Amino acid sequence: MNISSTDFATEVETRTVKKVVLRLVPFLMLCYLLAFIDRGNVGMASLQMNNDIGLSAQVFGFGSSLFFVSYFICEVPSNLALQKFGARVWLARIMITWGLVSAGTALVRSPSSFYVLRFLLGAAEAGFFPGVLLYLSYWIPAKYRARIIATFMVAIPAASFIGSPISAVLLHMDGFAGIRGWQWLFILEGIPTVILGLICLKLLTDKPTQATWLKDDEREWLTAALSQEKREPKKVAQMSLAKLFCNRYVLCLALVDVCASGAGSTLSVWQPQLLKSFGLTVMQTGLLNAVPYALSSVLMVYWGRSSDRRQERRWHTVIPMLLIGLGLFGTSLSGSLGPTIVMLCAVLVGAYAFKGPFWALASSMLSNSTAAAGLATINAIANLLGGGLMVNVYGWVKGATGSYALALMPLGALTLVSVVTLVLLTRPGSGKQLHKNKVEIA
Repeated sequence: MNISSTDFATEVETRTVKKVVLRLVPFLMLCYLLAFIDRGNVGMASLQMNNDIGLSAQVFGFGSSLFFVSYFICEVPSNLALQKFGARVWLARIMITWGLVSAGTALVRSPSSFYVLRFLLGAAEAGFFPGVLLYLSYWIPAKYRARIIATFMVAIPAASFIGSPISAVLLHMDGFAGIRGWQWLFILEGIPTVILGLICLKLLTDKPTQATWLKDDEREWLTAALSQEKREPKKVAQMSLAKLFCNRYVLCLALVDVCASGAGSTLSVWQPQLLKSFGLTVMQTGLLNAVPYALSSVLMVYWGRSSDRRQERRWHTVIPMLLIGLGLFGTSLSGSLGPTIVMLCAVLVGAYAFKGPFWALASSMLSNSTAAAGLATINAIANLLGGGLMVNVYGWVKGATGSYALALMPLGALTLVSVVTLVLLTRPGSGKQLHKNKVEIA
């Protein structure tokens, strides 16, 4: 990512932000890429695993959703621990444990052991995403964040774009060394996460004041810029954890995030089976499953840059949400493969384009003292309702109707509720407007 100087960006600012971005963002993207491969590979594994260990649609949906239950329980404590122990140590701990649990999923033999491993995986990974958001707020000035967050979160669609074909290849290792293909999938996609966790300990630096890889003037500028932002008034000021969990901005932001979280999580688990229901082979399913994610990877970065150029968050968040709703209802009504692929593209482009502007908006509302718990709370609630609940609801509706497409209807209705919530929350006069700096990142 090239960062060019403008009237609002001095030479030292441009140089500093570029150096920070190149140092941190590619590595964190790779870590997050593996997080979503490890979280979502159960969707491809299900093409073999469900028959082997006797998982019905309802049982598979419930087991997959347990990830989000433990994720919800452990999210806020994990982010507070990161704030206490530092990102270098805590992010490494998260990655090492989730890599080991993911690889250990190869050992499941029954629905009960599947439940246990999915629950443990959620507990292990909890705090990684809000932890990285908090960590980036220590390093990236606010006016750059939408595009930086969008760039970092390209790892989510890229995980399915890259992971689906790789998972399909690993499934074809079936029988090698007497091990089933779905077991190879979990083992070979879990081990690299453990390795990257160990690299975290060497590569990451907790705070700019400790960054020996920055020059003195760069370190001084970055520290001063971030300190100035901390003094700006926020909608969610310092408060106790109990009050924070009941704060209307935090709860409304969590409800807004439910639609994108639910769309991304539900399709990561169920989309391979939906596509295969059209009579595709495993390899064809893996390749077609990657198409919506490839498109999303490109457009989410463009949308994040657009939001930063205009310093506009509200409509850059609302429009992707409307696209999610359109795609979900369109998929529900589609009866053939071509239109279904188009509608799934709409859902996932919306779900991922949403993320950069939304998290920049959410971060701008939280004070420094509430950022760790606030970001974790928003993400935890959204994952519990959007991931845990909706993944499960999808399984129930699919089991009752026999239709993979109709099972998306409840998520479509939930998306409409999220849209209304955001429009009301950010209506003119509801709070402080974002300032209008314009910065170009080419």
